[in-house]
Amino acid sequence: MDTFIATEFQFAGQTGFYRGKVRDVYYFEQEFLAMIASDRISAFDVVLERGIPYKGQVLNQIASYFLDATADIVPNWKLATPDPVVTVGRLCEPFPLEMIVRGYLSGSAWRTYKSGIREICGVKLPDGMREHQAFDTPIITPTTKAKEGHDEDISPEMILKTGLMNADDYFALEKYAQALFARGSEMAAQKGLLLVDTKYEFGKADGQIYLIDEINTPDSSRYFYATDYPLLFEKGLPQKQLSKEFVREWLMENDFMGKSGQKQPFMNDDFVKSVSERYIELYEIITGRTFERSDVSHLSERIETNLKNYLATLKKA
Repeated sequence: MDTFIATEFQFAGQTGFYRGKVRDVYYFEQEFLAMIASDRISAFDVVLERGIPYKGQVLNQIASYFLDATADIVPNWKLATPDPVVTVGRLCEPFPLEMIVRGYLSGSAWRTYKSGIREICGVKLPDGMREHQAFDTPIITPTTKAKEGHDEDISPEMILKTGLMNADDYFALEKYAQALFARGSEMAAQKGLLLVDTKYEFGKADGQIYLIDEINTPDSSRYFYATDYPLLFEKGLPQKQLSKEFVREWLMENDFMGKSGQKQPFMNDDFVKSVSERYIELYEIITGRTFERSDVSHLSERIETNLKNYLATLKKA
């Protein structure tokens, strides 16, 4: 199966390069960046050994869709998407936090709660909650952004005490994150989905706060089917998820959680294909559009050409 794992481009005016878990990022003259979404997939902060066909295209196009749909809430970094897997935008100085918004007690929050802990990032939780139970109002559980290793939960009190951010900026991010989650939840509901949780990242440029990176994708978010949720929750059964949580669950079933000494289980072709189909399914449901698989026969050349052509228009401007 054809997958797009990494790039090694050299563009005119390029001043830097960074490879993240999923994206390759090219910097230009301290003003712009081009973010290329690969088919890499990560879980437990580890990049898995096989890529997922069309995953990069799905992530890039979903993020672009939501960036356009939320630009009235907070300005965002996007300028253009010159290729199905590429977004070009303004370079911002990132805040050292991810703002995670949770509408339900799921995923890592549930694992923490199940262990007996009743406070997450300064948010106190009552006894007696069940997996996937909705919170009365969505909660925010920030995490630090680790360059290596695992991100760590952190409370607003510690954020301000340690000087990671000033109070004005932090509480502005809380306000934006809640508003973005509300909009994302509304858009999901229109398509018969529940936005369970997600993460937002922000940065600053010229004193202005911008939403950066991706938004409401299956890599950064968890969705349930709204019609299935009540009965499955009542019976205590697993929810059908449109997210990569099912990949994490598969890894845990195969004794892998990214810990030292653990070996990644092999993802066979059938499993890889099922992950790809789940990503495409989410794209089609959440956008209401048919996913058009891009031609991957000369993928590297296509990306390079499209990005070069767009960069040339920036220089002329």
